[in-house]
Amino acid sequence: MFKRKAYNSLVEWKRVSNGSTAALVEGARRIGKSTVAEAFAQAEYTDYLLLDFSKESADVRRNFQENIGNLDAFFRNLFLLKGKSLKPKESVIIFDEVQLFPLARQAIKELVKDGRYHYIETGSLISIKQNTKDILIPSEEYRIKMYPMDFEEFLWAKDNAVTADAIREAFDRKRALGDGIHRTIMKSFREYMAIGGMPQAVAAFVNGATFEQIDFTKRAILSLYEEDLHKYGSEQNGRVSAMFNMVSQQLGNPNMHFKFAAIDKNARYDRLVNSLEFLKESMTVNVCENVTSPEVFMNLYVQKENFKMFMADTGLLVTQAMGNQGTAQESLYKALIFDKLGTNLGMVMENMVAQMLTANGHVLHFHEFEHAAKSGDGILKQPKKYEIDFILVRGKHVCPIEVKSSSYRTHRSLDAFFEKYNAKASERYVLYTKDLQREGEVVYLPLYMAMCL
Repeated sequence: MFKRKAYNSLVEWKRVSNGSTAALVEGARRIGKSTVAEAFAQAEYTDYLLLDFSKESADVRRNFQENIGNLDAFFRNLFLLKGKSLKPKESVIIFDEVQLFPLARQAIKELVKDGRYHYIETGSLISIKQNTKDILIPSEEYRIKMYPMDFEEFLWAKDNAVTADAIREAFDRKRALGDGIHRTIMKSFREYMAIGGMPQAVAAFVNGATFEQIDFTKRAILSLYEEDLHKYGSEQNGRVSAMFNMVSQQLGNPNMHFKFAAIDKNARYDRLVNSLEFLKESMTVNVCENVTSPEVFMNLYVQKENFKMFMADTGLLVTQAMGNQGTAQESLYKALIFDKLGTNLGMVMENMVAQMLTANGHVLHFHEFEHAAKSGDGILKQPKKYEIDFILVRGKHVCPIEVKSSSYRTHRSLDAFFEKYNAKASERYVLYTKDLQREGEVVYLPLYMAMCL
């Protein structure tokens, strides 16, 4: 069991809710939802009961169907079937993989109202049509979105409890950490970028597995995702799994925008929108949409058909991008971690930033625009196209971010953005591979400081 921030979210839920809602922990497969829920139940309650709906018997399922209207009979039968009972007001019942038995989720309304026990639900693909069409969604749910391990959790797994605080302090003070400390953190960050945040892969890494073994673990997770997406997306003729399998290829395009023609030469947004929404719901990808105007209320200006699709876990992206490299995996991982790969890592770095911003609760947007700069004599030049990699709302202002895969400090897009929208933005950041620096109004942040945004 790794230390996870979702555990703290459950602590807060229990304190504030006090039984008035059920906690619903949702996220992609294999990110540690069940592990965190059970660890929380063991530590924070007198006793608990785990119902795993990937394994539960027909009798347990029938009990939900026949007796939820008579909760005395329901609990009597449940405890007989499971061979244990629970103390009221001191115990919690976990509905694991609840998406596999939607009637259990519907029963939450009556169970919470009854008040004998607390309830935690965990699951993937919680809200897709197949899992909700025949049930009444309970309003008594407190949703906790869980993602792959973030950089701080990765550091905790390495028994490092001090680095994340040092990063936050340096960011708050806008001061460099110093070359030696920066290089040490950057090496850990590159490890995180290569390994990713899937707990199985991280466990293999901290336990001394080879990179070939770690990559094998990640390939198994990718295969599981592909099987799930193909199974659930069968009504969409395999387009869901096809889109997922092409994430790394699409990010390899010069501007990283998703090209529908790669799936089908006749494909259009309106034909693929259901597949895209399915992928979003699976939480296996992070979608970044263009906004036509960089306003604080950006949702009003979203251009949904113009988007980038990032892998939810950068370690999985690295594995997908490598393809079938065989014994070359070991050397490729080492070259990536020690910055000796000798190739443009722009898509990996940008995917990493997307992952970190998503983990911090941001909805991902970018901005394409045209701008005609003035020459020295004041004459307007021909307009050029620019793009801001990510644009956030911080306070009452928009915050444009450029991501660099190296130490280069050029920021033509940021300059053009502020010439065109000077009154609309305040903070401006370039994320790159060197230590924190200031240059006028631009702050250059090391990539790992994306955790602070």
